[in-house]
Amino acid sequence: MVIYTVRPGDSVYSISKRYGVSAGDIISSNALDSDGSLVVGQALVIPAESVSHTVAAGESLSQIAKMYETTAEAIQRANPQIPDANFIRAGQVLTIPVTLEMLGEAEVNGYALPTIRDSTLERTLPGLTYLSVFSYEVRPDGSLTSVDDTGIVAAARRQNVAPIMSVTNIRPEGGFSGEIAHAVLSDSEVGNILLDNIAGALGGKDKYYGLNIDFEYIYPQDRENYNAFLKRAVEKLHPLEYKVFTSLAPKISAEQPGLLYQAHDYKAHGSLTDRVILMTYEWGYTYGPARPVAPLNLVEQVLKYAVTAIPPQKILMGIPNYGYDWILPFVRGTAARSLSNNGAVELAKKVGARIMFDEEAQSPHFNYFSQDGKQHEVWFEDARSIRAKLELAHRYGLAGVSYWTVNTFFPQNWAVINSTFKVKKLL
Repeated sequence: MVIYTVRPGDSVYSISKRYGVSAGDIISSNALDSDGSLVVGQALVIPAESVSHTVAAGESLSQIAKMYETTAEAIQRANPQIPDANFIRAGQVLTIPVTLEMLGEAEVNGYALPTIRDSTLERTLPGLTYLSVFSYEVRPDGSLTSVDDTGIVAAARRQNVAPIMSVTNIRPEGGFSGEIAHAVLSDSEVGNILLDNIAGALGGKDKYYGLNIDFEYIYPQDRENYNAFLKRAVEKLHPLEYKVFTSLAPKISAEQPGLLYQAHDYKAHGSLTDRVILMTYEWGYTYGPARPVAPLNLVEQVLKYAVTAIPPQKILMGIPNYGYDWILPFVRGTAARSLSNNGAVELAKKVGARIMFDEEAQSPHFNYFSQDGKQHEVWFEDARSIRAKLELAHRYGLAGVSYWTVNTFFPQNWAVINSTFKVKKLL
């Protein structure tokens, strides 16, 4: 598979001819409209492994490499009959390697809300190691809300995906609550009631494989209480053969200030739990200014610190499966509109925007004016940004990656995953 960036004058037909695949395969692989209309700057995944190219008069190896978004060195390696890169002749047929390099095996987690469509779930499960069902909500007395998870858990197990039960300190009306977390973390009796309720909800061998604790906005004074609770959770659940995961805010230092960060002790979580999910997204967020949701340069800053405190083989790096549309100039208190990645490209097509790619952030984006005259800025994910994130996870030796969320099917993502990693299955 190759990742191709649409250029002015390109059509699905011309791209299909260049790579020797059908236009229909390109349309289906990228969820394009049936007419195959494209946006300049749009990333496409092309289901091709290699291409035969007949050298035209005057063409150089570097020119051919640029045409197929590869390197002259890679072409020369694939064509040992070329003794010297400076001497190729018109009419010579070259094999152009275009497929992405496989990087080994990795674990892939996907968070799913119980509202996920059956068709989306069935198409997503082949690419997952874990499916984290979001979420059982903790109450101050240690009780849990119920979740209609029977169908989603059964579907996961049918496809050898390990179901993970997520518990959160989310209020009934929404939003994470430090007060709820304090109630269960500061009182060991209430905490033990919660652990008993969790053990019951995990449901034995035929239901959940493990637990994901996603407590956010915890009061700083509850940091050690949280560590102690995790220790009790592991001591209770490991003998029952359940794995224990936690989700952590994206820190760049041990003592990073801020309510989101202070009670998340990377070293303790890395020591106690089986997997740590780093929530490396939401730099660009609903009520903030326009910026990439998960800029690669800032994600890497988190990893640089994380691997000093947590064994890399325990880390799952978070990847967002969405984008945002902001109105400019940013006014505090106003909200960006959430978009699917496919929806962002459709919007660019509708408004006639050209998609740009930020090299530092490794993220696609575009601007446009709406009918009311307001300027907008959109950031999202595409095949290029996903591949860059997967390469980063591989470079740091991580266990794998985790998607928030898989409720929207993004076909490019799974094509890139399957061309980058062999997805590990545990069941």
